[in-house]
Amino acid sequence: MNLFDTHAHYDDAAFDADREALLASLPERGVSLVVNPGCDVPSSRRAVELSERFPHVYAAVGVHPENCAGYGPADLAAIRDLAAAPKVRAIGEIGLDYYWEENPPRELQQRVFRDQMALAEELDLPVIVHDREAHGDSLAIVRAFPRVRGVFHCYSGSVEMARELVKLGWMISFTGVLTYKNARKAVETAREIPLERLMIETDSPYMAPVPCRGRRCDSTLVRYVCEKLSEIKGISPEECARITLENGKRFFRIP
Repeated sequence: MNLFDTHAHYDDAAFDADREALLASLPERGVSLVVNPGCDVPSSRRAVELSERFPHVYAAVGVHPENCAGYGPADLAAIRDLAAAPKVRAIGEIGLDYYWEENPPRELQQRVFRDQMALAEELDLPVIVHDREAHGDSLAIVRAFPRVRGVFHCYSGSVEMARELVKLGWMISFTGVLTYKNARKAVETAREIPLERLMIETDSPYMAPVPCRGRRCDSTLVRYVCEKLSEIKGISPEECARITLENGKRFFRIP
């Protein structure tokens, strides 16, 4: 199978011990493409650097809602500059996270999200959206930018919201969470949404799928997400891998 891990954070310190060897080994282990999204300016810069060193790695650049406390005009300018790199394929990871009480204020998160949606519109790039416990506000901001297309990564919303996003031209992406016993809502959404609007990811180093829960996640484990999605959709894992690879290449404009 040729798999596309559409969301993995190889700039994370969890990969400091073996980053180079792991990334170099992915194509021979069945992972032909990876997108590494940044979460602030330094990690976005590292994502771009990794994309320049590995032919199968692409980057996204952005400021994550958990990392936006000190956000100012210089950050947006830096993201704009980084987005000019040849292998940057999206603005992300951006969005809203209301789960943690210690996160930056909601009003600031919303402003940073809107600024980066406007930047994506200006640059004609898709966006990678993080939405945790902020479904209504996330959807409202997305609707305010009808010319921007994107993906809700690690999807955690309702089937109804997913249908609305698909109507707007957006994609839905699933992580290893799809394999968890308590993932009823994710499974229901995956069953309902057309396969051509779905992508798969690991969100490495987080959320390793069953049967690898509790260990560091990496892109080789995206096959378990693919296998679970193929089971839900009633197709072979090979067919699921082919379709999600094509979906990801189309979405990120990868030749």
